[in-house]
Amino acid sequence: MPPRRRIGADEGRAAIAAWLASRAAAGAETAPLARPQLATAVRYTLEELATRAPGNSVEVRVPPFGVAQCVEGPRHTRGTPPNVVESDAETWLALATGRVAWSEALASGKLNASGTRTDLSELLPLA
Repeated sequence: MPPRRRIGADEGRAAIAAWLASRAAAGAETAPLARPQLATAVRYTLEELATRAPGNSVEVRVPPFGVAQCVEGPRHTRGTPPNVVESDAETWLALATGRVAWSEALASGKLNASGTRTDLSELLPLA
């Protein structure tokens, strides 16, 4: 069963568009975006990932904005999950929108992935 959506598609796409516009306007990865818009964009893309790859074997963390469980496989129920992907919001949105490749984010150290099921490169970009 796909996860329940909390952010509407229009609201989520608008937040992603605002994030992309802030990147284009500044010409750098450091342009400011209102925290609520950034949070909405991250949460919407996490929901989208969980919808496209339902399951509970991988936990994707984007602190402090959200977390999602995805990818079919063994269910994790207690303690630290064996398959964890974690990044900051800027890196996650760059991955979700195709502005950066999975391998590039890993090599830069801005993306941490531990576990045998954590290669999400086939699922990205989302938007």
